[in-house]
Amino acid sequence: MFFNAAIGKTGSELSSYNTRDDGGLSPAIAVIVPVLNEAVALPELLMMLRSLPVDEVVLVDGGSQDATVELLQRSGFVWLVAAGGRAGQMNAGAARCRSDTLLFLHADTCISSSNIAHLRTTLADVGIQSGRFDLQLSGNRWQFRLISTMINLRSRLTKVASGDQALFVRRSLFVRLGGFPDLPLMEDIALSRRLKRIGGVVCLRDRVITSSRRWSQGGVVRTILLMWALRLGFYAGVPSHRLAGWYRQVR
Repeated sequence: MFFNAAIGKTGSELSSYNTRDDGGLSPAIAVIVPVLNEAVALPELLMMLRSLPVDEVVLVDGGSQDATVELLQRSGFVWLVAAGGRAGQMNAGAARCRSDTLLFLHADTCISSSNIAHLRTTLADVGIQSGRFDLQLSGNRWQFRLISTMINLRSRLTKVASGDQALFVRRSLFVRLGGFPDLPLMEDIALSRRLKRIGGVVCLRDRVITSSRRWSQGGVVRTILLMWALRLGFYAGVPSHRLAGWYRQVR
């Protein structure tokens, strides 16, 4: 039997494994969510997190200027404030957890109880060290369906995932690697490439739903070109702070 143990409980009170109803052990799962100025979307996010059969939830604010902190204070969840961008937020959240598996969830990505159930089954294989879910962009536009398909295919072929795909990793391996690299952008790609070299990466076909607002607001073609430019620049060795500057200018 699993339950949401995150509310009012810190990582030090939790075990890395849970006992299943059949007597076997199942890895405990922690969900870490970085947030920044998400007051509008936060109530729905908190409702979703309360429904998940996970063992820990930690939300990490990156210095919000809206009502995000007030909502976190009333949420009942474990939360903290961390500087240094999303990488620093996720590393700080991970440091508060004791679960065997860390799942990093963006604030605009929805994950379901069935996703978590499949993840638990997957983690029963001790050879699995990390992985991600398939992505589905919200909305009914055919362009979003095509983009989702191409992202999933690229990720499955390369074993490199983006943060929108709900990256998960064994805590012991995450600690050994030093967490997310201290980068202002592309920290998810950088960690994913390191995990690929170690092996044991799984690409789950279960879909998490990520908001298409970035694509809608920036324009589909313009956003695709930006994403490719950032990725190619990263692979070519362009400094991360310069890539972040490109991203801010185009946005």
